[in-house]
Amino acid sequence: MTEHAISAHGVVKRFGDFKAVDGLNLEVPKGSIYGFLGPNGCGKSTTIRMLTGLLSPSEGQIEVLGMAIPKESEALRLKIGYMTQKFSLYDDLTVEENLEFIGLIYAMEPKPLTARIDEQLETFGLTRLRKQRAGGMSGGQKQRLGLAAATMHSPDLLFLDEPTSAVDPENRREFWEQLFDLCDGGTTILVTTHYMDEAERCHGLAIMESGVVRASGSPETLMNTMGVNVIEVQTDNLRQLKEQLIALDEVRSAAQLGVRLRVLVDDGVAEPITWLQQQFPSLQLATLEKVRPSLEDVFVTCTGEGRQ
Repeated sequence: MTEHAISAHGVVKRFGDFKAVDGLNLEVPKGSIYGFLGPNGCGKSTTIRMLTGLLSPSEGQIEVLGMAIPKESEALRLKIGYMTQKFSLYDDLTVEENLEFIGLIYAMEPKPLTARIDEQLETFGLTRLRKQRAGGMSGGQKQRLGLAAATMHSPDLLFLDEPTSAVDPENRREFWEQLFDLCDGGTTILVTTHYMDEAERCHGLAIMESGVVRASGSPETLMNTMGVNVIEVQTDNLRQLKEQLIALDEVRSAAQLGVRLRVLVDDGVAEPITWLQQQFPSLQLATLEKVRPSLEDVFVTCTGEGRQ
């Protein structure tokens, strides 16, 4: 048995002359939460649709839970759950009826189905809402119902396509605690997001841009090997300083955070604080501090304006 829930090699997806995914290589260990981080339109959703067998790749090989995809995609669908960004259950059915409907789709027998509905309602804090029509629920409640429905059949692998895009930070935090509970129970989870704090929660991560994976690894590894030092500068005239800094080849990016400027300096510069002060003597009187990198720093260095 493979130790990977997902293996993809050289995967390409074309729509006419447009490459939505270009040369994807991916390995997701079983029992982990793996994240796809990237802006809208970068190819995350297209990748998920190929991994689930909803789209066929133009090139490359995909294996999910030991099955060749798309050849064995029908068999795969019994073993995976899929939760989309948009609420996709029935507004005019109650919470209980929605879960019952999903269970019947998976041919669950009446007794196990009833027990599973009760279990899911309890797990996701929906017991008191069981007779509530889904259309009248809040965003956070709909999110919990969507996750309960996606896991009704106890899938081995769960795909989540930007599942928290329409809920507040408190509900997002609670949602992720539920994901870790599922993962602890043996479920492998692949989640797409454009929230940096969510990406940092993942065991493994791929950063995607324009159909290409620019970097992959654990969040900690990505932050420690990004090839820059992060210096925060507190001084006057930050907007003017920013424009001067980004003109330097050694500076990957500079962004203002309140009264500070966060500057990414190439790690080829041995003493970045001293170097900055040499470039701009006025910084001798400023406050400069080397700080811990963030995933946003990683994202900037390997995509868009930060790539050399």
